[in-house]
Amino acid sequence: MDSSQGISATTQQKIVILNSNNEKLNDQVMKNVAAAIEKEGISAFRFDFSGNGESEGSFYFGNYNYEADDLHSVIRYFTNMNRVVPIIIGHSKGGDVVLVYASKYQDIRNVINLSGRYDLKRGIGERLGEDYLERIKQQGFIDIKEGNAGFRVTEESLMERLNTDMHEACLKIDKECRVLTVHGSADEVIPLEDAKEFAKIIPNHKLEIVEGADHCYTKHQSQLITNVMEFIKTVIVKNN
Repeated sequence: MDSSQGISATTQQKIVILNSNNEKLNDQVMKNVAAAIEKEGISAFRFDFSGNGESEGSFYFGNYNYEADDLHSVIRYFTNMNRVVPIIIGHSKGGDVVLVYASKYQDIRNVINLSGRYDLKRGIGERLGEDYLERIKQQGFIDIKEGNAGFRVTEESLMERLNTDMHEACLKIDKECRVLTVHGSADEVIPLEDAKEFAKIIPNHKLEIVEGADHCYTKHQSQLITNVMEFIKTVIVKNN
């Protein structure tokens, strides 16, 4: 868990919340975005969901709705401290979580989805093996090892992901909620087509495509930061 407070007189009561997940490369994206926000004198709070990163609890493969509830608890904490939360940001799975959040709760008017996945049924076979359904039905779980780390995918968490319908969720997002989606044209994890699907169904939506960028914007951090900060500055100025 990491937080930093800005000192600008016009923005010190506002805090932008960023969520991170279990993967170091994805987490670095959010660290860089948080640093850019803080550089502008705006407070940023970056946190790991339960079971992710440094947070306690069990890691779940799906868990989108539970993580949206986690995010709601964080937002309530700050609003109870009289802090305004004008924007929430998520990358990859976190992008889906902030969209699910916006579909469940109507207390945030600005959402930034960085490289989120539209079709949650895709991408599973590449990570778990193409026979994942057969194996998880037999064993009740699949153990995955990635580098020096690993995690267990339970049948319950897999079914939660498969049953999370981002199309239906996005249809429930209030038309007054502004959504920015940023996606790399060369994303090797989640295809650009997913971002275009979000653009079709979210009523108040802007899509920014970063040409040549991969999933973690490895060589395109400056373009990512520019797109995010232009949106944030517009929101902060509008709300002042």
